[in-house]
Amino acid sequence: MARTPMPSSIEALRDLVAQQQSDLARQQETIDELSRLLSFLREWKRLAQSQRFGRKSERFVDDQALLFNEAELEAANAPEAHTEPVTVPAHERRRAGRKPLPDHLPVEEIVHDLADDQKVCPSDASHALVEIGRETSEKLRFIPAEIVRERHIRPKYACPVCKHGVRTAPLPPQPIPKSMATPSLLAQVATAKYVDGLPLYRQEKIFARHGIELPRATLGQWMVRMGDLVEPLVDRIRQEIREGSLVQCDETPFQVLKEPGRRAQSPSYLWVLRGGTREHPLLLYEYDPSRSGEVPKRLLRGFRGFLQTDGYEGYGAIGREPGVVHVGCWAHARRKFDEALRGQRSNKKPKNAKQSKARQGLSQIQALYAIERSLKEASPHERLRVREERSRPVTEKLRTWLDGSLGTLPPQTLTGKALAYLDHQWPKLVRVLNDGRIPLDTNGVENAIRPFVVGRKAWLFADTMAGARASANLYSLVETAKANGLEPWRYLNLLFTHLPAVERPEQLPTLLPNRLPTGTLDR
Repeated sequence: MARTPMPSSIEALRDLVAQQQSDLARQQETIDELSRLLSFLREWKRLAQSQRFGRKSERFVDDQALLFNEAELEAANAPEAHTEPVTVPAHERRRAGRKPLPDHLPVEEIVHDLADDQKVCPSDASHALVEIGRETSEKLRFIPAEIVRERHIRPKYACPVCKHGVRTAPLPPQPIPKSMATPSLLAQVATAKYVDGLPLYRQEKIFARHGIELPRATLGQWMVRMGDLVEPLVDRIRQEIREGSLVQCDETPFQVLKEPGRRAQSPSYLWVLRGGTREHPLLLYEYDPSRSGEVPKRLLRGFRGFLQTDGYEGYGAIGREPGVVHVGCWAHARRKFDEALRGQRSNKKPKNAKQSKARQGLSQIQALYAIERSLKEASPHERLRVREERSRPVTEKLRTWLDGSLGTLPPQTLTGKALAYLDHQWPKLVRVLNDGRIPLDTNGVENAIRPFVVGRKAWLFADTMAGARASANLYSLVETAKANGLEPWRYLNLLFTHLPAVERPEQLPTLLPNRLPTGTLDR
């Protein structure tokens, strides 16, 4: 084994020691860098495990006793988390029990009466019993789906003398002329797919069990035709959303297989707008191959008011348009801290104050939500007053805490990313305090995307661009119907019945889900 030759002088020995120290320093730097990387990877691993196997809710309920005790570790550098008690409005306690059945269900009364020989007094048979009241209970009976053949018969008439001029009564306007599909059947296929997430190939099998051959290609063509039929109504929804004062916007991937000049694996997107009023919301779904900022600019052309979105930079262009006030989403800021806390969570208590910053940030944002929950039924004017009085001081404390926390953690950590996101979005986030009509977050439009995401797990993709646009149009109507308290099948059945007969544009608004008179679907 070769030995390192001994240096021949003191200077050479010093050079060797210096070289070894330099090598050790570089090795220590590598070790420190790998340790930091390992720490980041473990944090991301814990977050991934929590997202896959843990709770889905972002509600912050565990380890509550440690919320403010841990914050004391940095009491010298950060203000205390907001602990002002929140007044909960008085409410009536509901009695537990079964909810009443819907009034629109048909009722079949079944009377269970005593036999005639039992309607006498048990003490004296000469005394006949008289009815003094009735005990009533309700049950639900299920009748399997029934398919009926409608045979439309039109007598033909002609003059027996002139031998010409045959006359027959015209058919009522049909959603798909010369098709076997009735409004009720089309409403069923659309509801099953766009509300219940049932792919067309499964519906094909269901019809086959009834002895009816309806290939999925035929069902798909019907849905495309329905998407075209309702296009004027969707245009009216788009127009009314643009004319409103508040719009929420979000987007989600939507794979379309056959797009000109694009691979089947190329991602496309479904954009969603939520507008209208609190009592009568409007939802617009629109397919586009792009996720660029030009899409929301096109969707909201002419809009003036508050635009509320998440932190995606693609909304920056429309947010800078004249008359548009871009507002942020506190739920996304809260989510970043929740993810950071999930990444840190372990069986051991955090050893230093840096590990508790995610908890501190999350608890202060939760204080805003606690105030907002007490304003659920408040008017916009009252909400603005309370936000100015109670929510603004909370945001000021949060801003002070944020300024003292920035730069204290590596930006690659989940908490570092949460701090940077909150700082970057801050100017848009605090704009919710300027108007009582603005929600604290974009949960309204995110909840509108959720049914599409659930359905997408079943049917996975759209085959063509025409199918994608039809799906977007039909989602717009069924989700707006649901948001306005309408049963989707009943609404679509009414719509597909009356829309083919519309002759003038001014007749369209009466068929919008937010314009239907109360009780229309009960007839």
